[in-house]
Amino acid sequence: MAVMREPAPRPLPTGPLAWMSVYRDLANQPLDTFFRFGAVSDRALLNIGTRRMLLVSHPDDITEVLVNQNRRFRKGRALRLMHRVLGDGLLTSEGDLWRRQRRLAQPAFHRQRVSQYGAAIVELTQTLLAEWEDGVERDVARDMTRLGLSVAGACLFGMEVGHQADVVRTNLTAAMRYGNRTIKALWAPPRWLPSPGRQRYERAAANLDAVVFDIIERRRRAQDSGSPPQDLLGLLMEARDEEGRPMTDQQLRDESMTLLLAGHETSANALSWTFYLLDRHPAAAARLEEELAETLRGHAPTSDDVARLSYLAAVVSESLRLYPPVWLMVRESQLAFQLGGEEYPPGLQVLISPFVVHHDARWHPEPEQFRPERWLNDSARLRPALSYLPFGAGSRLCIGRPFALLEISLVLAAVLSRWRLERAAVAPVGVDPLITLRPRGGPGGRDGLLMTPRRR
Repeated sequence: MAVMREPAPRPLPTGPLAWMSVYRDLANQPLDTFFRFGAVSDRALLNIGTRRMLLVSHPDDITEVLVNQNRRFRKGRALRLMHRVLGDGLLTSEGDLWRRQRRLAQPAFHRQRVSQYGAAIVELTQTLLAEWEDGVERDVARDMTRLGLSVAGACLFGMEVGHQADVVRTNLTAAMRYGNRTIKALWAPPRWLPSPGRQRYERAAANLDAVVFDIIERRRRAQDSGSPPQDLLGLLMEARDEEGRPMTDQQLRDESMTLLLAGHETSANALSWTFYLLDRHPAAAARLEEELAETLRGHAPTSDDVARLSYLAAVVSESLRLYPPVWLMVRESQLAFQLGGEEYPPGLQVLISPFVVHHDARWHPEPEQFRPERWLNDSARLRPALSYLPFGAGSRLCIGRPFALLEISLVLAAVLSRWRLERAAVAPVGVDPLITLRPRGGPGGRDGLLMTPRRR
């Protein structure tokens, strides 16, 4: 079993106080609870106190929310609670501001420019691998976080920021845990009240601000000295909208924070889960090793090699299916909307869980099994389009998707062509559903993933 899941859904609670049971389950076991509701209905209404939420699990309905009727919705409460950290970057902004920022950032993610990042990604991966010792245990999740920050720094900001990995991971974790607790709470203190949790969140946000403002200042000094803007931050500094206006300092801060956090967190998690899955499935690992040996023939992988590594692409797709880094998307209806002929009101929180959809046997037979070959036949093209959405969909499809897929593919190829990663512990790795889906298999079962590299 790749993912632990109840063999059959428990009956949903009924009665006037049923919402209390639902609230407790969502707070303590959100993945299992969404599975239970998704198994009962493709449109499951959750009433928790005064909150009304609709869990939407059918690809047709998801298409309506994210594509066809997307202008009737805005981003949900979870991301708004993270506004102090993320600001009004591409992940959180709405309407005209989002469209303007998207247009400014889009050139940095064009296919040709993204492919140019390949050499830097492989070089930074090899720098990390030089630290590994045969048979010496590593926290692979922490290594991937540091690598992800180094890649984001080099490709997006034109500088090294990997040394800030522990600062970023610690404070991002603190911020996400605060966001999770606040979302789960039936009542949250007002923001002006200096509660201990709020103070910890503010400290975490200030520490992340310090990292980002240092990046902006360093890049601005380089730009002033004549360094051409080959990286995204440099391009954003020089970009102008239709009226000739550059980004303000606050906009640069918000976009840089979004790119720094989203640009490394999801890729680091995807890589960690893939190493874990390959260790659990030696036949798939052996087939991938054979493909890498035949294709690379001893040389370091390049962006051009990625298109020829079909089984590697299938492994990445299957890993993202089982453990989508963004496991829950929330939209709030601003206008009434219809799904399947039923009308729903404004103010409804609409939940879409890629984790639930990706484990639905209607679209993915034997959904708990790690089967990369499912992506190598026609069945993948015959499934509904949004039965698989690790990067979202519609106009809000992740702008960094091509970059993330290139990074994940090249890092896997560079690592697995030289090393095999083994997990000594017998106990399964747990899943930590923060805003992103992290592995919980570090020291003492905490955040992280302990594995032992073995040289080939």
